[in-house]
Amino acid sequence: MAMTTKPPVPRFADASRLGPHSFRPYPEARFAHPGRKSAVSAPYAPRQNQLLAALPREDYERLLPDLEPVALPLGWTIYGAGEREKYLYLLTAGIVSQFYVTQDGASAEFAITGSEGVIGVASILGGESTPSQAVVLNSGYAYRLDAESLKGEFEHVGPLQHLLLRYMQALIEQAGQVAVCNRHHSLEQRVCRWILSCLDRSPSNVLTMTHKLIADMLGVRREGITETAGKLQQAGLICCRRRYLAVLDRPRLEARTCECYAVVKREYDRLLPKHRHAEAVS
Repeated sequence: MAMTTKPPVPRFADASRLGPHSFRPYPEARFAHPGRKSAVSAPYAPRQNQLLAALPREDYERLLPDLEPVALPLGWTIYGAGEREKYLYLLTAGIVSQFYVTQDGASAEFAITGSEGVIGVASILGGESTPSQAVVLNSGYAYRLDAESLKGEFEHVGPLQHLLLRYMQALIEQAGQVAVCNRHHSLEQRVCRWILSCLDRSPSNVLTMTHKLIADMLGVRREGITETAGKLQQAGLICCRRRYLAVLDRPRLEARTCECYAVVKREYDRLLPKHRHAEAVS
């Protein structure tokens, strides 16, 4: 009888213990922080955010002194429901979920964001807060821009404003498609769509996830996620352990999902820049 070997279990650092500035420095990404005499270091350069990477050099360099590097620890609530959004967070790594929580504690996700976008759009639109929450699903990093500096940038009516408006259109498209998916498609299709969306924003095929977390994001019972994940694992598409999920066969996983994944991905590819400026700093 042929013996099968299980994929190795990756080892993760406990990102939940990290403070907002307790990450390893990235030597190429140093810049003067407003109000401080010393330079601040970050593990990822600002241009690793897709929107910042698309800015022309002149606009990027004008924005650079106002960018503050911050870590995004696993499970950190960037914004709670009704909280004033004082900053715009431009992600360079990690995954952030945006979702609603009802009075009885039930929750449902409407969007996820990675290095292609930002968190804190209420600071752009002038509403200052929303009834939704933004929580870190996979630890990462971001550069934040305070609301006052952002208002000054919008007065230029230049590339940054155009990029952010296109991103907000993509975000609206994602939220609308998720609503359709949650109403009309099977739990297995929704789970596959969600895993693939997270995978697109991850540097590897491994996600730090639990069945409870996925259930909370999709607004379903944990038992349903456990049953669905078991079927996908038995089919050889994923491998689940206590705190991680690895995708083993992406093409077959894509074949099991609904059209919603492709619709959202196509809109993001259409609306957001696909290239960096030649003078971009990596």
